[in-house]
Amino acid sequence: MSNKVALIGAGAMGGAIGTRLAETGNSLTVFDLDKEKVAVLTAKGASAAPSAAQAAAVSDYVILSLNSPNIVRAAVFGAGGVAEGARPGTLIIDMSSIDPDATKALASDAAAKGLRWVDSPLSGGAPKALIGQLTLMAGGSEQDVADAHQVLKHVASNYTHMGPSGAGQTTKLINQVLCALNFLAVAEATQLALDAGVDAAKIPQALKGGRADSALLQEYMPRYVTKDYRRTGRIDNMVKDLNGAQDLARRTNTAMPLTAVCAEVHRMLTAAGLGGEDQAALMEFFKGPNKEIAE
Repeated sequence: MSNKVALIGAGAMGGAIGTRLAETGNSLTVFDLDKEKVAVLTAKGASAAPSAAQAAAVSDYVILSLNSPNIVRAAVFGAGGVAEGARPGTLIIDMSSIDPDATKALASDAAAKGLRWVDSPLSGGAPKALIGQLTLMAGGSEQDVADAHQVLKHVASNYTHMGPSGAGQTTKLINQVLCALNFLAVAEATQLALDAGVDAAKIPQALKGGRADSALLQEYMPRYVTKDYRRTGRIDNMVKDLNGAQDLARRTNTAMPLTAVCAEVHRMLTAAGLGGEDQAALMEFFKGPNKEIAE
């Protein structure tokens, strides 16, 4: 029997998740304010709902893929929201990347209405969602996290229960710190290679299997070299996540000097109008006349 799933939010990430769920035999009902995004999924077999409440009313699971805790709260508890239509016991799976404390409050409010909540942010982006190879870090009760896997197994190859509500979001912030620093390090190394006259396109193969190797090196150095800025993510979304990591660091009194510098670079690019661009556009930070290498 197919899972009855509501998807609230059909943007780049939600659309990829919805596509995969539809293609793997789930009964998918979609709500998004952007009707064109909904139409993309209905063309793949999903049903459209006029509100989040009505999508939830015909579903056992509700997946959220949204941009901020305020939007998540409005989509669930606002007028026409999930809580208006969901049956008691419905499992809400929040795949958004939001603040851990906000998640704890949302989960508590959902429980007060007889609804279950799992925070399950992701790593891997839309390309991995489309082939069912996302990495998911989940927060919630052991039973709820296990139940959520009945749906999430279609989009993820790595699914880990990290602890109670909010633990998934905390792990995602740690993931984003590691990703942001790696993106910037690879961009910086690419520019050095270009300026020094090394064929940067050969570096991923040359370093493959060594200690400097990484998935981001293999994927992004070739894109940095060719200025391939096709969008699989957004710089301003990384700013949001790095802000969250820095907020958490202040609460835990954790020193994060490298993250601070990395966040400032992302903020500068966003202020320069590149916030909507992919991480590949970090190369724009290194623009300028090429200086001679000191003798």
